[in-house]
Amino acid sequence: MSIVTLVTQQAPDFTADAVLPDNTLGQITLSSYKGKNVVLFFYPLDFTFVCPSEILAFNKKLDEFKKRNTEVIGVSVDSKFTHLAWKNTPVENGGIGNIQYTLVSDLNKNIAREYGILFNDAVALRGLFLIDTKGVIRHAVINDLPLGRNVSEALRMVDALQFVETHGDQVCPANWQEGDEAMKPTGEGVASYLAKHGK
Repeated sequence: MSIVTLVTQQAPDFTADAVLPDNTLGQITLSSYKGKNVVLFFYPLDFTFVCPSEILAFNKKLDEFKKRNTEVIGVSVDSKFTHLAWKNTPVENGGIGNIQYTLVSDLNKNIAREYGILFNDAVALRGLFLIDTKGVIRHAVINDLPLGRNVSEALRMVDALQFVETHGDQVCPANWQEGDEAMKPTGEGVASYLAKHGK
């Protein structure tokens, strides 16, 4: 399945080994998070270059995600033991320290394959999936290996999703931020919005 066909569909479920926020080794099942939003993001490998910057950036904003009833889960093709070793490596030595969200082990690469982002049958591309409280993928983005993601944009998309779920008669236009005016999804609504913001 390609990343394009996943949006609007139920997120492929999985049960996998993971390092939990308290540094214990366990398993998680994605469908057990129904009732919360989930930002599920894939990265290529532990102990690499762009990856720790992203992982730490998500951790810095973790409280903001949690305020929005949103769990952050990272996934790579490394083992749970490699994840734990990376967490136990200080940031100044290229590690990620004691981050406070779950890292999933996709050692057999099945999860990346299911989400359509396995690259050269080796590692996951930088795929990010926003899953709603019913387990449906509502937003997806994919970056090539050297291109780090914008965590603030992931948070903005959570805000946008929650806004349209709360205000079913409105949609979020380009560059919408929490507190901005939204748009009625009608001809008149578009005209009214663009008259004020389109120039």
